[in-house]
Amino acid sequence: MDKDTKNLLRVLDAVDHSPGAAELRSLTYALLRGPVDGTVLDAGCGAGRAVGDLTALGVAAEGADLDEGMIEAARDRLPGGTFRVADACDLPYGDASLAGYRADKLLHTLPDPTRALAEARRVLKPGGRAVLVGQDSDTAVIDSDDAALTQTIVRARAALVASPRAARAHRNLLLDAGFHEVRVEVRTAVFTGLELLPMATGLAEAAAAAGGVPAREAKAWIAEQRDRAVRDRFFMAVPFFLASATVPRD
Repeated sequence: MDKDTKNLLRVLDAVDHSPGAAELRSLTYALLRGPVDGTVLDAGCGAGRAVGDLTALGVAAEGADLDEGMIEAARDRLPGGTFRVADACDLPYGDASLAGYRADKLLHTLPDPTRALAEARRVLKPGGRAVLVGQDSDTAVIDSDDAALTQTIVRARAALVASPRAARAHRNLLLDAGFHEVRVEVRTAVFTGLELLPMATGLAEAAAAAGGVPAREAKAWIAEQRDRAVRDRFFMAVPFFLASATVPRD
């Protein structure tokens, strides 16, 4: 496993243990339950936490991720689990073969989320359920002495994301893909702990590396956020858009 994957895993683990994260995951699991029995796929499964949780709930769950390092981590953490290296836009499943589809923090990473939702629709059985969770890259709120620079950093980082506003489009993406009974809600995650600091500093580092903000300004902003974190004054809030839908019964 390379260094970048290890660093990403540390951040993802910190997010997964942040206040409210377990509650949000549990809500997605509840929304997946429906009248159709069968396998549930966690697309973009990362290190496999959701697959493990669903398995513990008695659900036949599998995970797929295009990142081989993440699949390696998932197999290490859940040796009995089923994980595949696979593209969310080209899933290795037959038509109408799955009962559920879950995608958490995935669609914004894809150049064309519509392809992923078309693929989800293809592999789900009539009556099958789809649940999407994600954040828009330009909606993060971070307390700072320099509000204007903070907005510039957030927007510059969002510009580097494949589909930075996919989450706000969850409802329309599902409807356009042929789902019905679409429901959407928003849950806001609040991050204040020192262990979540890399989420904020990573935004500035990436924005500076891409030339979106001057390096010296990014460095000063990161120093401020680190000082805030040490003094227990770090604050970051991120809205998560949660959508669920059903495949029509023909």
